[in-house]
Amino acid sequence: MEILYIGSKRGPERAMVEKTGVEFKSIACGKFRRYFSFNNFLDGFRIPIGILQAGQILKKFNPDVVFSKGGYVSFPVAIMAGFLKIPLICHESDVHPGIANRYCVRFAKKICISFEMSRSFFKKYAKKVVLTGNPIRILEGDKNRGFRFSKLDDRKPILLIMGGSQGALQINDLLTESLDKLLKEFQIVHIRGRGNLDLSLHRKGYVQYEYVDKEIGDIYAMSDIVVSRGGANSLAELAMLKKKAVIVPLGSHASRGDQVDNARNFVEDYGWQVLTGDINAGDFIRAINEAFHGKSPTATFHDGTKKIVKLILES
Repeated sequence: MEILYIGSKRGPERAMVEKTGVEFKSIACGKFRRYFSFNNFLDGFRIPIGILQAGQILKKFNPDVVFSKGGYVSFPVAIMAGFLKIPLICHESDVHPGIANRYCVRFAKKICISFEMSRSFFKKYAKKVVLTGNPIRILEGDKNRGFRFSKLDDRKPILLIMGGSQGALQINDLLTESLDKLLKEFQIVHIRGRGNLDLSLHRKGYVQYEYVDKEIGDIYAMSDIVVSRGGANSLAELAMLKKKAVIVPLGSHASRGDQVDNARNFVEDYGWQVLTGDINAGDFIRAINEAFHGKSPTATFHDGTKKIVKLILES
């Protein structure tokens, strides 16, 4: 299959995609924000430009099918796929669909969902909806490679902190406040997000990275517990790997509240701790200890990749 990936000019996806050898094209794109920002005004101009650019790219590439993961970057492409009558497969990762997928579903041949409860948001298009689950990265890892990469050892449990990019400041700040107390029980691998390294933090048993690429499977393999945001794909990976976890989802002040809903959907089956609202260092440490000393998840989570690829091929 010949593949073209369309993404944003400034996003991290270009470097990730080009490493795989897949062709990448960028378009202008505007984000739908639920709060006041001057960028809302600017994005009002970027969106139509992105739609025109997407149309030019699609006409030249002439694809047999377009796959959209939703979100503001894919919105112009999905719109033009509908206009050009190219079969469109949409996928929604979250429990509550985002604005882009709610709008673009009218043009879609199929809408793939990750959670059964998401069907209620697409009642008008019920015949298009297919429960596939989330596609998950292949995260086979070797904990010994993880120890060598991080220069840690197995004398203390490993706590993995996934600060990420969006909203990373909250988790990073909580870890900084809690670091000395947590290091009494754990060794810590901290992924802080690009541009967020704190070079003043030097502790035995603590390592920090802006971003971890191919080694992430090894880091997961050696980790005994993980602190993460509530993005659906991250939670699916943790569930697939049956990891003990503390989830600190982005609240409605920074998102549409989808991460809170995602996290709550997993709690019953996986026994994770979820922290929301005003969180202090004491709350953070307590949740980590409760999750670590609690039972390991036993529920099975299914990778949706094969079902999604089958739908794409059938289109």
